[in-house]
Amino acid sequence: MTLTTGEDRIARLSTSSVRKVLEPEELFDWSALGTGQVVGDDLLSVAGLDLDLTPEQRAKLSREEVAARLRMGIKFEAVLNAGFALQIADADPRDPRVTYMLHEIAEETRHQRAFIRLMEQLAPTAVNPFDRPVPRAVVRFGIRQFVKMPAMLMVLVLAGEEIPDLLQKLASEHPDTDPLLAAVNRYHRQEEARHLTFARTTMSELWADAGWLERRRIRVLAPFVIGNLFNTFVHPGVYRAVGLPGWKTWWKSVNTAPRVALRHAATRNILRTLLDAGVFRPGRVPRGWRKLCGVDRHGEPIPGDVALPGANVAVV
Repeated sequence: MTLTTGEDRIARLSTSSVRKVLEPEELFDWSALGTGQVVGDDLLSVAGLDLDLTPEQRAKLSREEVAARLRMGIKFEAVLNAGFALQIADADPRDPRVTYMLHEIAEETRHQRAFIRLMEQLAPTAVNPFDRPVPRAVVRFGIRQFVKMPAMLMVLVLAGEEIPDLLQKLASEHPDTDPLLAAVNRYHRQEEARHLTFARTTMSELWADAGWLERRRIRVLAPFVIGNLFNTFVHPGVYRAVGLPGWKTWWKSVNTAPRVALRHAATRNILRTLLDAGVFRPGRVPRGWRKLCGVDRHGEPIPGDVALPGANVAVV
Protein backbone atom coordinates (compact mmCIF):
# COMPACT_ATOMS: atom_id res chain seq x y z
CA MET A 1 0.00 0.00 0.00
CA THR A 2 1.41 3.38 -1.09
CA LEU A 3 1.38 5.95 1.70
CA THR A 4 0.61 9.64 1.30
CA THR A 5 2.92 12.21 2.89
CA GLY A 6 0.61 12.48 5.92
CA GLU A 7 0.30 8.72 6.27
CA ASP A 8 4.08 8.35 6.09
CA ARG A 9 4.45 10.91 8.88
CA ILE A 10 1.90 9.00 10.98
CA ALA A 11 3.71 5.71 10.33
CA ARG A 12 6.91 7.31 11.65
CA LEU A 13 5.06 8.36 14.79
CA SER A 14 4.11 4.71 15.34
CA THR A 15 7.74 3.68 14.93
CA SER A 16 8.79 6.28 17.49
CA SER A 17 6.15 5.01 19.94
CA VAL A 18 7.49 1.47 19.64
CA ARG A 19 11.04 2.62 20.37
CA LYS A 20 10.07 4.68 23.42
CA VAL A 21 7.74 2.62 25.60
CA LEU A 22 7.88 4.33 29.01
CA GLU A 23 6.15 2.57 31.88
CA PRO A 24 5.44 4.99 34.77
CA GLU A 25 5.71 2.25 37.41
CA GLU A 26 9.28 1.62 36.27
CA LEU A 27 10.28 5.25 35.84
CA PHE A 28 9.30 6.84 39.13
CA ASP A 29 9.50 6.34 42.87
CA TRP A 30 6.00 7.53 43.76
CA SER A 31 6.82 7.79 47.46
CA ALA A 32 9.34 10.53 46.64
CA LEU A 33 6.71 13.28 46.40
CA GLY A 34 7.27 15.88 49.09
CA THR A 35 4.77 16.49 51.87
CA GLY A 36 4.58 20.29 51.47
CA GLN A 37 3.95 22.76 48.67
CA VAL A 38 4.45 21.16 45.24
CA VAL A 39 4.38 24.22 42.93
CA GLY A 40 5.53 27.81 43.39
CA ASP A 41 3.26 30.62 44.54
CA ASP A 42 3.24 32.26 41.09
CA LEU A 43 1.91 29.05 39.53
CA LEU A 44 -1.10 28.89 41.85
CA SER A 45 -4.42 29.88 40.29
CA VAL A 46 -4.89 32.61 42.92
CA ALA A 47 -1.70 34.45 41.91
CA GLY A 48 -2.67 38.07 41.44
CA LEU A 49 -5.51 38.02 43.99
CA ASP A 50 -3.31 39.23 46.87
CA LEU A 51 -4.75 36.70 49.32
CA ASP A 52 -3.31 36.49 52.82
CA LEU A 53 -2.68 32.74 52.97
CA THR A 54 -0.57 30.93 55.54
CA PRO A 55 2.24 28.64 54.34
CA GLU A 56 0.08 25.67 55.30
CA GLN A 57 -2.81 26.97 53.19
CA ARG A 58 -0.53 27.54 50.21
CA ALA A 59 0.89 24.04 50.50
CA LYS A 60 -2.60 22.55 50.73
CA LEU A 61 -3.85 24.69 47.83
CA SER A 62 -0.95 23.63 45.61
CA ARG A 63 -1.67 19.95 46.22
CA GLU A 64 -5.41 20.36 45.68
CA GLU A 65 -4.90 22.30 42.44
CA VAL A 66 -2.48 19.76 40.99
CA ALA A 67 -4.78 16.89 42.01
CA ALA A 68 -7.78 18.61 40.38
CA ARG A 69 -5.87 18.99 37.12
CA LEU A 70 -4.76 15.37 37.24
CA ARG A 71 -8.34 14.21 37.77
CA MET A 72 -9.47 16.27 34.78
CA GLY A 73 -6.65 14.77 32.71
CA ILE A 74 -7.65 11.22 33.62
CA LYS A 75 -11.24 11.84 32.59
CA PHE A 76 -10.39 13.72 29.41
CA GLU A 77 -8.02 11.03 28.20
CA ALA A 78 -10.76 8.47 28.79
CA VAL A 79 -12.94 10.44 26.35
CA LEU A 80 -10.10 10.52 23.82
CA ASN A 81 -9.68 6.75 24.14
CA ALA A 82 -13.40 6.21 23.63
CA GLY A 83 -13.48 8.41 20.54
CA PHE A 84 -10.46 6.72 18.99
CA ALA A 85 -11.91 3.29 19.73
CA LEU A 86 -15.08 4.20 17.82
CA GLN A 87 -13.03 5.38 14.86
CA ILE A 88 -10.93 2.22 14.87
CA ALA A 89 -14.07 0.06 14.88
CA ASP A 90 -15.22 1.76 11.66
CA ALA A 91 -11.87 1.94 9.84
CA ASP A 92 -9.69 -0.23 7.62
CA PRO A 93 -7.27 -1.91 10.09
CA ARG A 94 -4.45 -1.47 7.56
CA ASP A 95 -4.73 2.32 7.76
CA PRO A 96 -1.59 3.78 9.46
CA ARG A 97 -3.92 6.04 11.42
CA VAL A 98 -5.42 3.00 13.12
CA THR A 99 -2.01 1.74 14.20
CA TYR A 100 -1.06 5.10 15.63
CA MET A 101 -4.37 5.56 17.42
CA LEU A 102 -3.73 2.21 19.13
CA HIS A 103 -0.31 3.49 20.21
CA GLU A 104 -1.85 6.70 21.47
CA ILE A 105 -4.51 4.86 23.47
CA ALA A 106 -1.76 2.75 25.08
CA GLU A 107 0.23 5.87 25.94
CA GLU A 108 -2.80 7.68 27.32
CA THR A 109 -3.63 4.78 29.62
CA ARG A 110 -0.06 4.90 30.94
CA HIS A 111 -0.50 8.61 31.58
CA GLN A 112 -3.75 7.93 33.41
CA ARG A 113 -1.99 5.39 35.63
CA ALA A 114 0.75 7.90 36.37
CA PHE A 115 -1.80 10.58 37.24
CA ILE A 116 -3.64 8.20 39.55
CA ARG A 117 -0.41 7.38 41.39
CA LEU A 118 0.34 11.09 41.81
CA MET A 119 -3.17 11.76 43.07
CA GLU A 120 -2.77 9.04 45.67
CA GLN A 121 0.36 10.75 46.97
CA LEU A 122 -1.23 14.22 46.94
CA ALA A 123 -4.19 12.93 49.01
CA PRO A 124 -6.72 15.60 47.93
CA THR A 125 -9.86 16.24 49.97
CA ALA A 126 -11.66 18.84 47.81
CA VAL A 127 -15.22 18.07 46.69
CA ASN A 128 -15.97 19.16 43.13
CA PRO A 129 -19.34 21.01 43.03
CA PHE A 130 -19.62 20.20 39.31
CA ASP A 131 -19.68 16.50 40.19
CA ARG A 132 -23.43 16.42 40.78
CA PRO A 133 -26.26 14.66 38.91
CA VAL A 134 -27.34 17.54 36.63
CA PRO A 135 -23.85 18.72 35.57
CA ARG A 136 -22.78 15.07 35.11
CA ALA A 137 -25.78 14.43 32.86
CA VAL A 138 -24.94 17.47 30.72
CA VAL A 139 -21.31 16.37 30.42
CA ARG A 140 -22.29 12.80 29.52
CA PHE A 141 -24.63 14.07 26.82
CA GLY A 142 -21.90 16.25 25.34
CA ILE A 143 -19.34 13.46 25.41
CA ARG A 144 -21.69 11.08 23.58
CA GLN A 145 -22.17 13.69 20.88
CA PHE A 146 -18.52 14.67 20.49
CA VAL A 147 -17.02 11.17 20.30
CA LYS A 148 -19.18 10.52 17.24
CA MET A 149 -17.76 13.57 15.44
CA PRO A 150 -14.08 12.96 14.53
CA ALA A 151 -13.25 16.56 13.60
CA MET A 152 -14.90 18.01 16.71
CA LEU A 153 -13.22 15.36 18.84
CA MET A 154 -9.83 16.25 17.35
CA VAL A 155 -10.34 19.94 18.17
CA LEU A 156 -11.04 18.95 21.77
CA VAL A 157 -8.03 16.62 21.70
CA LEU A 158 -5.91 19.61 20.69
CA ALA A 159 -7.35 21.52 23.66
CA GLY A 160 -6.76 18.62 26.03
CA GLU A 161 -3.15 18.39 24.85
CA GLU A 162 -2.17 22.05 24.37
CA ILE A 163 -3.53 23.41 27.66
CA PRO A 164 -1.87 20.81 29.96
CA ASP A 165 1.29 21.00 27.84
CA LEU A 166 1.78 24.68 28.68
CA LEU A 167 0.84 24.20 32.34
CA GLN A 168 3.30 21.32 32.62
CA LYS A 169 6.03 23.23 30.80
CA LEU A 170 5.75 26.09 33.25
CA ALA A 171 5.75 23.73 36.24
CA SER A 172 8.59 21.50 35.02
CA GLU A 173 10.86 24.52 34.45
CA HIS A 174 10.01 26.27 37.72
CA PRO A 175 12.61 25.96 40.50
CA ASP A 176 9.95 25.56 43.21
CA THR A 177 8.18 22.59 41.63
CA ASP A 178 8.49 19.30 43.49
CA PRO A 179 11.14 17.17 41.69
CA LEU A 180 8.84 14.18 41.22
CA LEU A 181 6.03 16.32 39.85
CA ALA A 182 8.47 18.05 37.48
CA ALA A 183 9.75 14.68 36.26
CA VAL A 184 6.24 13.35 35.61
CA ASN A 185 5.41 16.55 33.72
CA ARG A 186 8.46 16.10 31.49
CA TYR A 187 7.56 12.45 30.88
CA HIS A 188 4.00 13.37 29.92
CA ARG A 189 5.07 16.19 27.59
CA GLN A 190 7.54 13.89 25.83
CA GLU A 191 4.80 11.55 24.64
CA GLU A 192 2.16 14.25 24.16
CA ALA A 193 4.41 15.89 21.56
CA ARG A 194 3.71 12.93 19.24
CA HIS A 195 -0.02 13.15 19.97
CA LEU A 196 -0.04 16.82 18.98
CA THR A 197 1.77 15.98 15.74
CA PHE A 198 -0.87 13.36 14.94
CA ALA A 199 -3.71 15.80 15.63
CA ARG A 200 -2.14 18.52 13.50
CA THR A 201 -1.46 16.06 10.67
CA THR A 202 -5.04 14.73 10.49
CA MET A 203 -7.05 17.90 11.23
CA SER A 204 -7.39 19.04 7.62
CA GLU A 205 -8.70 15.70 6.36
CA LEU A 206 -11.14 15.41 9.27
CA TRP A 207 -12.45 18.89 8.50
CA ALA A 208 -12.88 17.98 4.83
CA ASP A 209 -15.04 15.01 5.83
CA ALA A 210 -17.09 16.92 8.43
CA GLY A 211 -20.77 17.67 7.82
CA TRP A 212 -22.37 21.09 8.24
CA LEU A 213 -23.49 20.45 11.84
CA GLU A 214 -20.06 19.32 12.94
CA ARG A 215 -18.47 22.33 11.27
CA ARG A 216 -20.96 24.63 12.96
CA ARG A 217 -20.14 23.13 16.34
CA ILE A 218 -16.43 23.65 15.76
CA ARG A 219 -16.99 27.29 14.83
CA VAL A 220 -19.46 28.19 17.58
CA LEU A 221 -19.56 25.57 20.33
CA ALA A 222 -15.92 24.46 20.54
CA PRO A 223 -14.50 27.72 21.96
CA PHE A 224 -17.20 27.73 24.65
CA VAL A 225 -16.40 24.12 25.60
CA ILE A 226 -12.65 24.76 25.61
CA GLY A 227 -13.04 27.89 27.74
CA ASN A 228 -15.05 25.93 30.30
CA LEU A 229 -12.47 23.13 30.18
CA PHE A 230 -9.73 25.61 31.00
CA ASN A 231 -11.70 27.26 33.80
CA THR A 232 -12.65 23.98 35.47
CA PHE A 233 -9.18 22.49 35.59
CA VAL A 234 -9.27 24.03 39.08
CA HIS A 235 -12.82 23.83 40.44
CA PRO A 236 -14.43 25.88 43.28
CA GLY A 237 -14.13 23.02 45.76
CA VAL A 238 -10.34 23.41 45.70
CA TYR A 239 -10.59 26.84 47.33
CA ARG A 240 -13.17 25.69 49.84
CA ALA A 241 -10.75 22.94 50.92
CA VAL A 242 -8.31 25.59 52.20
CA GLY A 243 -10.90 27.78 53.91
CA LEU A 244 -11.65 30.23 51.07
CA PRO A 245 -15.12 30.99 49.68
CA GLY A 246 -15.35 28.48 46.85
CA TRP A 247 -17.41 30.04 44.08
CA LYS A 248 -16.36 33.63 44.82
CA THR A 249 -12.64 32.78 44.73
CA TRP A 250 -13.05 30.62 41.64
CA TRP A 251 -14.81 33.37 39.71
CA LYS A 252 -12.17 35.92 40.67
CA SER A 253 -9.29 33.56 39.87
CA VAL A 254 -10.42 32.73 36.32
CA ASN A 255 -10.58 36.46 35.52
CA THR A 256 -7.19 37.56 36.83
CA ALA A 257 -4.74 38.96 34.29
CA PRO A 258 -2.27 36.03 34.76
CA ARG A 259 -5.00 33.39 34.22
CA VAL A 260 -6.40 35.19 31.17
CA ALA A 261 -2.89 35.44 29.70
CA LEU A 262 -2.37 31.74 30.41
CA ARG A 263 -5.63 30.85 28.65
CA HIS A 264 -4.70 32.94 25.64
CA ALA A 265 -1.25 31.39 25.37
CA ALA A 266 -2.54 27.84 25.78
CA THR A 267 -5.32 28.15 23.22
CA ARG A 268 -3.59 30.14 20.48
CA ASN A 269 -1.74 27.03 19.35
CA ILE A 270 -5.11 25.30 18.87
CA LEU A 271 -6.30 28.17 16.70
CA ARG A 272 -3.01 28.15 14.77
CA THR A 273 -3.54 24.49 13.92
CA LEU A 274 -7.07 25.21 12.72
CA LEU A 275 -5.84 28.08 10.55
CA ASP A 276 -3.07 25.91 9.10
CA ALA A 277 -5.60 23.14 8.39
CA GLY A 278 -7.92 25.50 6.54
CA VAL A 279 -10.70 25.27 9.13
CA PHE A 280 -10.67 29.08 9.43
CA ARG A 281 -9.24 31.71 7.13
CA PRO A 282 -7.26 34.75 8.31
CA GLY A 283 -9.68 37.63 8.51
CA ARG A 284 -12.61 35.26 9.22
CA VAL A 285 -11.77 33.91 12.68
CA PRO A 286 -15.12 33.46 14.50
CA ARG A 287 -15.96 35.72 17.42
CA GLY A 288 -15.92 32.93 20.04
CA TRP A 289 -12.43 31.87 19.02
CA ARG A 290 -11.22 35.48 19.07
CA LYS A 291 -12.46 35.89 22.65
CA LEU A 292 -11.05 32.54 23.78
CA CYS A 293 -7.58 33.16 22.36
CA GLY A 294 -7.29 36.94 22.67
CA VAL A 295 -6.75 37.49 18.94
CA ASP A 296 -8.14 39.63 16.14
CA ARG A 297 -10.03 38.48 13.04
CA HIS A 298 -6.76 37.42 11.44
CA GLY A 299 -5.75 35.27 14.39
CA GLU A 300 -3.04 37.70 15.48
CA PRO A 301 -2.59 38.28 19.25
CA ILE A 302 -4.10 41.46 20.65
CA PRO A 303 -1.46 43.24 22.79
CA GLY A 304 -2.05 43.61 26.50
CA ASP A 305 -1.48 40.21 28.10
CA VAL A 306 0.83 40.11 31.10
CA ALA A 307 3.88 37.84 31.12
CA LEU A 308 3.18 34.22 31.86
CA PRO A 309 3.92 33.08 35.42
CA GLY A 310 6.70 30.83 36.51
CA ALA A 311 9.25 30.32 33.79
CA ASN A 312 9.29 33.67 31.98
CA VAL A 313 7.87 32.06 28.87
CA ALA A 314 6.71 34.66 26.39
CA VAL A 315 3.07 34.79 25.30
CA VAL A 316 2.94 33.87 21.60
